[in-house]
Amino acid sequence: MTAAATAPDQGAAETSPRGALSRLIRDANDRGLSYSKMSQRAVDPESGTRLSKPYLQRLVTNPPANAPSPAQMRALQAALGVSLRRVKAAAAEQWLEYEATELAGYNDEVRIIVGHLAGMPEAELRRWRAMIEADERARRENE
Repeated sequence: MTAAATAPDQGAAETSPRGALSRLIRDANDRGLSYSKMSQRAVDPESGTRLSKPYLQRLVTNPPANAPSPAQMRALQAALGVSLRRVKAAAAEQWLEYEATELAGYNDEVRIIVGHLAGMPEAELRRWRAMIEADERARRENE
């Protein structure tokens, strides 16, 4: 069984010392979205938290030591017009050096199963793989 992963951004090849979230904001700016416009749109719908133009610029040029809060990430989602998942993944990569692989075209049940399997030791993974492959073989034989 293979899973489609989201394609990396074309600009990802040019590495930035600033990190993934900084690049996400900078790329939006490079495409013509001004920091002023981003700031106007950067409002968390849950808490009302707003992000200022200087804060957005600082995230790109001189990022703080700590990642944005959940409310700030929701405000960034609104400012950039991207999914919250994408903002969180970029923040995780920038501040935690964690890269997530997105499974596309699958429902939440599959994502939960994959997430659960990802934390298993290698021997346990081999056992689960053998069970899944045996199930697939049995299904093909019964068709």
